[in-house]
This record gives sequence, structure tokens and C-alpha cells, in this order.
Amino acid sequence: MHGAAMTPPHRRMVHLAPRHGHPPAQLPAPQLPPTDLPLSLLPPPSLASLLLAAVASSPSFPHLRHLHGLLVRLHLPPPFNPFLLSRLLRRLAALPRPPLGAPLRYAVAVFSSLSPPDPFLAAALLRFAHLTQPPLETFRLFSRLRCAHGSDLPFLPFAFSPLAKSAAAARSLHAAASAHAVSLLLGGFDKHRFVENSLISAYVACGDVGAARKVFDEMLVKDVISWTSIVVAYSRIRDMGSAEEVFALCPVKDMVAWTAMVTGYAQNAMPVKALEAFEQMAVAGMPIDEVSLTGAISACAQLGAVKRAAWVQEIAERNGLGRNVVVGSGLVDMYAKCGLIDEARKVFEGMHDKNVYTYSSMIVGLASHGRANDVIALFNDMVRRADVEPNHVTFIGVLTACSHAGMVKEGRYYFAQMKDRYGILPSADHYACMVDLLARSGLVTEALDLVKSMTVEPHGGVWGALLGACRIHGNTEVAKIAAEHLFRLEPEGIGNYVLLSNTLASAGEWDEVSKLRKLMRIRGLKKDPAVSWFEGRDGFVHQFFAGDNTHPSMHEIKKRLLELREKLNLAGYVPILSSVVYNVSEEEKERLLMGHSEKLALSFGLLTLESRSSIRIVKNLRICEDCHLFIRLVSKVEPIEILVRDNMRFHHFRDGECSCGGFW
Repeated sequence: MHGAAMTPPHRRMVHLAPRHGHPPAQLPAPQLPPTDLPLSLLPPPSLASLLLAAVASSPSFPHLRHLHGLLVRLHLPPPFNPFLLSRLLRRLAALPRPPLGAPLRYAVAVFSSLSPPDPFLAAALLRFAHLTQPPLETFRLFSRLRCAHGSDLPFLPFAFSPLAKSAAAARSLHAAASAHAVSLLLGGFDKHRFVENSLISAYVACGDVGAARKVFDEMLVKDVISWTSIVVAYSRIRDMGSAEEVFALCPVKDMVAWTAMVTGYAQNAMPVKALEAFEQMAVAGMPIDEVSLTGAISACAQLGAVKRAAWVQEIAERNGLGRNVVVGSGLVDMYAKCGLIDEARKVFEGMHDKNVYTYSSMIVGLASHGRANDVIALFNDMVRRADVEPNHVTFIGVLTACSHAGMVKEGRYYFAQMKDRYGILPSADHYACMVDLLARSGLVTEALDLVKSMTVEPHGGVWGALLGACRIHGNTEVAKIAAEHLFRLEPEGIGNYVLLSNTLASAGEWDEVSKLRKLMRIRGLKKDPAVSWFEGRDGFVHQFFAGDNTHPSMHEIKKRLLELREKLNLAGYVPILSSVVYNVSEEEKERLLMGHSEKLALSFGLLTLESRSSIRIVKNLRICEDCHLFIRLVSKVEPIEILVRDNMRFHHFRDGECSCGGFW
């Protein structure tokens, strides 16, 4: 062999196939350093680096098996063989699963090929199982290794991380505690920082924040991952106060830690604080990625703050994320929720890559603005021209559009298509859309029958849609049925009691109203105050409560409101007194109506905006019939467009008309 003629290094071929069976596949070997030695006599580090490169770039499972055969024939000395085999398992885990064969059995065979068992390769095997098998299979494999090898196989610290991660994937608190226990029993590795961080993440994923905090508090050395994991833990249980305390104590705040605060605030309906944290993050010089941007985008969407929305998009563009499909989809949703549906469409049309989430964001946005025809046109474009398969969110958008426009025939059609053509089983959310569509169109009995025939358990949204429609059509009998279910499903849901009370009050059933309000007092329930927000020229968001007298400009606001009332009287305005559900005099009802939060916000907008082209108001509850009429007439007598976002949809008021067509 030593006397054989040598092939120049750049032409050398390595035979990677088995000796028998299929012909050997010849692949060009990686470039070798200049040498006159045969391949088998190269210094091990050089040979190892070549084999590492071949393993890392291996394109398939059969190719990896050929490489494995080569490793066996080369008889590399320790520590190269275990290390190369661990890399082989890492690459195997990254490949698509082969159509035939058992990758886990093969991986176990790779591990078993070494004697005595190697701890490093055992850790790689457990990692392989975590990445490729059902979550708890990693624990079964760990038990098999312990039973087969006992004390002959000492585990390394990072062998316990796959156990903790598998427990997190399974959302199994028992498995997380088991991973914690074995890491302690087999060498005290529970005090290894890498293991501790994995255990914290596992406990957080399983919902046991107390156990996660205990591991954190007992750590001798904490890194930024440890601190951030606890911030995330508190965010998930809606305890942002504790998250703030931990974040303040964190000695090093990196991009991930800041992002955890931004997204935590956004996910817990604290949009102002989310944007403050995002701004502080930018000032601190932290890199901005799609996750932090998505949190800021969500905060802008919650606030409906136009100026902040433009600022966030500018940051996205500056950081090269403007065309990112995740960020772009978020921007579409943000602008739609800020009332700028045309701007949302502009962002959508400017995106080169669109997926089902991008289309769904645009469809849901158009639906919330009452553009049902645009929704149907975009849906058809999505499935026919772009060949994008719709998902359950897409159909929620389509059905919502039909509901907001009273398009019963179209709603029935798409509800059927969802299951029959696309194989999407209707969820409770889809049923809620259909119940809302039927009941608001006056088909209350049919809507109730649909609820009774549902293939899934109806949630509060389904019964809430039915109750809301009963309020519109004055159907107290069905309203009581819906409310009975809501009181059981959502005993603390004050809005359900208020909606039934309003329905009964509109029907003049004051004795029933009194009984219901007494029940609310007994249960300690208090009505959520009606509040409206208006963004001023400087981007400052002003807040108005019903009957509010605290705003510094309240005297001017009420004076302007009285002037508006006089104008509207000439335009035919007659207050809709049924919008007040209290048993008081008509004069008192008129006074209460004039103090509604959206009227106060509108008056302030007219006082302060230099440009009268547009006023945007966000309200936390459904706009009442009287305020809807009032604002519609204001858009007729004043040269402005008024946009109101309530908890149901958007209302675009212009020239005395509303985009909802009186159907909301």
C-alpha cells in the first residue's frame, strides 16, 4: 500500500458506499493539504477536519451511512471518533426523515459501536432523540442507557439538557421534576449553569413559575439567559410587576432581555409601556430584530396610535426588516387596527413574499373596516392566482366580513367551503361568526339552532354573539338562554350581565333588571367604565371616561359639544333615549347621553386639530346607537372624516354616512 502510486490531492476520490450491494458512490473528497502521505497516514487532526466538513455538508441519510462506514474502516483513535460520531448524529437530526428505516435505532447503533460507552456520544444521542422523537421518548432512551450500562456510563452535564427540553416540549411538570431529580442524583449537575437554565425553561413551559424561581434563586452564577427566562415566566402569568423587578436587577441587559419586556407588555395589554421599553431599547443601542419589532407593532395596533405606527415602520425599514414576511404581516395588521386600511393595503401590495399569514392579516383588516367585497376579492386572488392555501384565521376574516355586511348567502357558502373544499373543521370561533351573522340579520332562532347543532363545545364568544344580537332585535327569551350559559362559562364576565341588563331594560322589564343588578352586587361585579382615546397632534393619547370632568380642557369640550348639539338639531337629530338603560327621566337620559366618552373625544378633536380632514377615536366598548347617529350627523355638518374603532369593528363616518351601513 505504501508503495502505491499517489493520486494528486485535488483529484483524490473517497469510496463511501458499502463493499457489497449497490455500486460504490464516488464523491469528490474535500480539499486536502499538500502531502505525499497516503490518506490513512495523515495526522489525525487534519483527517478529522476533513471528515467533519464532509459530515456537516452531507445531503442525505444514505450518504451519512457511507461516511459512517468510512469512519469504521479508518479506526480513528480517541477522542476523534466519538466527536465525529456525535457530529454525525447532529447532522442526521437536521436531515428530513427518510421514507424508510428507523433513524433512532440507527443512532443507538452508532452509540453502541463504541466500547466502552462514551459519555460525550451519549449526550449527543439524547440530543438526537429530543430533536427527532416524540418528547417523552428521550426519557425512555435515558432509562435504557442507565439500565444497559449503569455506572460504566458517567453522564456529562449537558446530557441533562435534552431531558429538560423534552419535558418542556411535552408540557409535563412531572417530566420536568424528573429531569431535575436525575441531574441532582447523578453528580449534582443541577448546579451546572447550562442545566439550571434548561430546568428554568422547562418549569416555565410547564407553568410552574414558583419552581423556576426557586432554581433561579439558588443559582450561584446567573447569566443573561437565566434573568431573561424569569422575566418571560412572569410575563406569561401576567405578573409584569415582578417581571419589571427582575429586569431592573439584571446586571447585563442584552437584546433578548429587552425583547422579553417589550413583548411581555404587549401581550399583557400594556401597549404604552411596551412602546416605552422599545424606545429605551433603541436608545440603549440594542439591535432590533423581528421579535422585538413584532411586540412594538402589536402595541401600536392596541393603541391605534398613528404617529407611533409610522415611527415603528421607519425603524423596521432602517433595520432592513421592512420586507420581512413576519414584520410585514404585522405592519399590515397594525395599520388596519390604527384605522389606516389603505396604508395597510399599500404595505401588503409592496411585499414581495406573502404567505397565508400575510393574506390573513389583510383579509381580517379589511373585514374589520366593513369592506366585505374587497375581502372576497382578495380571498379569491389568494387561492386562485397566488395559490396560497387558506387557514382557519383566513376563514374567520371572511366570515367576519360577511357578518359585518349582513351577507347571509355568502357566509353560508364560505362556511361550507371551509370544510368541504379545504378540509378545515369549524372551530368555536367560526361558529361564533356564523351565529353573529345569522342573529344580527334577524335569524335569531336559526342561530340558536346552529349553536345546538355545533360539533364542538360552544365557548363564551358563541353565546356572546347570540346575546348581542338579541339586544339589537329585542329578543329577551333567547337572550336569557344565552346569558344563562355565559354566566356559567364566564362568571366574572361583567359585560355579559350588562348586555342582558340592557336588553331587559330596552324591553321595559325593570323588575328583571333590578334582580340582575342585585345579583351583580352580590357577586361583587362592577361595570367596566366606558373609555375613549384620542391621539393629539403631538402623538399624546388623551383619555376620556363617560361623564368625565377631569380633563383640563373639559369646560371648552362641553361648550363645543353644546354648539354641535344645536347644529345637529337643525339637521334632524333626535336623541335615541333607549341607549340609556337606567330608569330615569327623559331629561336625565339626554344629559347622560351627552356625557358619553366618544362624544367628549370627538368634541376635543374638533377643538384641537388644525386640519379638519380626519379624527380617529378608539373606544373599549361597543358604540351606542345614539353616539353612532350623533357622529354620523357631525360628519354631515362638519367638513371632516371621523373614524371610530369600538370593540366590534371600525366605523368610517363621512358626509353623513357610515361604512357599516347601520349594521353593527
